[in-house]
Order: sequence, then structure tokens, then C-alpha cells
Amino acid sequence: MTFDYHEPATVDEATHLLRGHGGDAVALAGGAAFAILYRQGLIRPGHVVGLRRCEELRGIRLEGDALWSGALATHREVERSEAVRSHHPALAEAFARIATVRIRHQATVGGNLAHADPAQDPPPMLIALDAIARVAGPDGARRDVPVERLFVDHLTTSLADGELILGVSVPPVVAGTRATYVKFLPASLDDYATVSVAAAVRLDGDGRVASARVALGGAAPVPIRARAVERALIGARPAPALLRDAAELVRDEVDPLDGVRGSAAFKRDMATVWTRRALERLVA
Repeated sequence: MTFDYHEPATVDEATHLLRGHGGDAVALAGGAAFAILYRQGLIRPGHVVGLRRCEELRGIRLEGDALWSGALATHREVERSEAVRSHHPALAEAFARIATVRIRHQATVGGNLAHADPAQDPPPMLIALDAIARVAGPDGARRDVPVERLFVDHLTTSLADGELILGVSVPPVVAGTRATYVKFLPASLDDYATVSVAAAVRLDGDGRVASARVALGGAAPVPIRARAVERALIGARPAPALLRDAAELVRDEVDPLDGVRGSAAFKRDMATVWTRRALERLVA
């Protein structure tokens, strides 16, 4: 099967093409997800809108106190960016552990989020850091969507026809916040995680948890916030028993599926284990 390839020079041209061709069109960023879906027969577009000439989608920079990563920024660029390393070292670390260097040179921030695979690495870390996706629509429309609200189902986002992701803005963290990303890789280091956990925790002057955000990947049809875990932590002193009990609450928040990387019951157990390990790493 063949398709018509379009390569607009601006975001507005791209959204116009996407809206005009509706469900028969897909946007192409780095092509990592596109190649997988096309090879498996999961997509058969009549029109492909390549974004590589859209300069508005490039770059990693500070915008005020927030860190901006354009949709065409590659995982490798995020990993190696001095701005990311200085302001969000846990984010750089998470991107550095994605698949292989070859994939990281190709896959992009926007393409990864639009792919909406719940087992991929960036979404949990971005959710834990309260990141916002900026979305462009036809006729110059722009809107902001919290990354945690971007995903609605497996391989499905809240993007409407004609919309594409401009990039992601990560707000500054409050002084004293520690963040981490851990994942269970029973097969190989370049495989998708069976379960992954990102967490950001800040203690107050009395040693109590002042804020906590915990997000998981691979544990449901979409990346999720573990809000019950967060509520159990806030206001308490992070003793070992508290961390263990808080992590146990994730069992009722995840909704894993049986798959090649384990049964739903196994993934539920691993979600608990790796949530506890993430929390222990932050308060050690």
C-alpha cells in the first residue's frame, strides 16, 4: 500500500493538512512509532504529514523558569541537554535509559506522546514532574493539556483531528524536591518495561512529606497517577513501614493486562514492589 507524503514548512500548514485529510492522515515526527505501527498493519494512512521542516517544533530551552522541549527534540537531545541536566536531572536520566542509542537518536518527544503506548518511558516521568503538553490545532488554535490527561486509552490520545503536539513544558521544581525513575526489565535493557515508576517527593523542615507525585507505566491501558499512594505520604514521616504501606495502595489503582511481559497478577505485584523501591530511593 502507498500513501501521499506531504512536508509542510509550518505548523499551521501541517494542521491544515491533517484536518483536511481527517482520519486518513497521520503526522510523522521521528518515525520510530510510525515504523512499528505500519509494519504491524495497525495503520494504513492515505496521507503522511512529515514535520521535519517545522522549525517551531525544534529545540530545548528555558522559557522563564520552565523547561521547554519541542516535539521534534529527540530522546538523545533531551538526555544530553545541559538545560535538562541542570533543571531536571531525573528527566535526563530517564531519557538516557530508553531502548538503545540508535532509537534515542530517532524517537522524538512529541512522537512518543502521540504514540500513547503505556509501557514507554517518558510519560510517567513527565507526569511525575507535572508537565504540560502544548497542542496546536487548525487556524492557529493552541491549547495546553497536562500530560497525565493526554492519554485516554491504549495507543489513543485526546488529540482531535487536525491537532498535533508542539512540545512539552516542565515547570520548575520546588527546592528540596527529589525525583527518580525506576523500571523492571526482566528480559533486556532495551525492552519495554514490565512496570515502571516515576516519583517526585519533597520533605518539609520537619522531615514530613510536603508534596508527592507518583506515576506508573505499563500498569494500565494508559500511564497513571497513583493518587492514593500520594495521599498516604503527604504529611507523614517517611518511615519504612509507611513507604511499604503506601506502596501497597497501588494495587487498587493499577489495571494491568496479561501480556508477553507477565500476567496481570504479576504486574500488579511488580507495581507494588517498584513503587516501594522508588519511594525508598527518594528518602534514603
